[in-house]
Amino acid sequence: MINPTSVKVYHGYGHTHNLVVYGHVFRFKAKTTQNFSTNLFVNIVHLFKLFVVKPSSFTTVRLNFHNQVITQKTEYDGFFKFEWAAEKEVAAGWHDVEVSALDERGEVSVSGTGKIYVPHKTQYAFISDIDDTVMISHSAKIYRRLRQLFIKNPRTRKTFPAVKNHYQALANAHTPADQPNPFFYVSSSEWNLYDYLVETFRYKELPEGTFLLNQLKRWKSLFKTGKTGHEGKLIRILRILDAFPNQKFVFFGDNSQQDPAIYQMIAEKYHKNIVAVYIRNVRKSKVEETNTLLAKIEAKQIATCLFNDSTSAIAHSKKIGLID
Repeated sequence: MINPTSVKVYHGYGHTHNLVVYGHVFRFKAKTTQNFSTNLFVNIVHLFKLFVVKPSSFTTVRLNFHNQVITQKTEYDGFFKFEWAAEKEVAAGWHDVEVSALDERGEVSVSGTGKIYVPHKTQYAFISDIDDTVMISHSAKIYRRLRQLFIKNPRTRKTFPAVKNHYQALANAHTPADQPNPFFYVSSSEWNLYDYLVETFRYKELPEGTFLLNQLKRWKSLFKTGKTGHEGKLIRILRILDAFPNQKFVFFGDNSQQDPAIYQMIAEKYHKNIVAVYIRNVRKSKVEETNTLLAKIEAKQIATCLFNDSTSAIAHSKKIGLID
């Protein structure tokens, strides 16, 4: 008999004394093999299937990392978060992690694997929004956002010109070739879109990174995708900063919604950890408001850049020494 239960483990992050990994356990998850069709109907069906899920609530899950075992339960929506200190020193780089769902008898029902990235202590770290910062999404207007999701597949989604060049240069700056600077992609998009986004970023040759997304949605809420409150995004960013108190961070966002305000709030408390804030100017009507918020950030001795295209952002990164 085929077991419909599955475990999805997302890329985690951390260092020896504070490791974090997230995931979901599903009682059922629709098969979502992507054939990257240009057919509108095929893409709509695929997107719909991403939201056809039945979470496994309060299921016992067991993490295995370097022979260290930790057990806990999923939340009501099947979500789990493991946060722990490693028993042995963890080297910089990517590390495998396994999470298993246990049945009522305490036996393994099904397992999933993922990876955890441990950055080098001297590296920069980059926190980037996704929609309208990296990908053209029109996220401020739901009907235009849904149009992008429906008519495009992960490989035909458009990213902004030269954003790949900028992010690749930042990933490889001031660090050995085999230890790229870490990227954290924080978005208001739901976990349903995790594989979709990972495929887009890999196909567009953006730096491999950790995705931190929003609460899982069911198919009935598909047309509300990306509209969850932005306070969750603020919390996810603060968790990253707290996990790496000695890291120097650079933020990327846009002014279509709340990124400038979120980054300004964070700068009030964490200004010593932030090197620069970049905001893509996608809403000309918000330029004055955005500049006011960036001025408050600059008052904390943090470099800022409001840019219309990534070539301008690249020039700024070279000017302040982020890029060699």
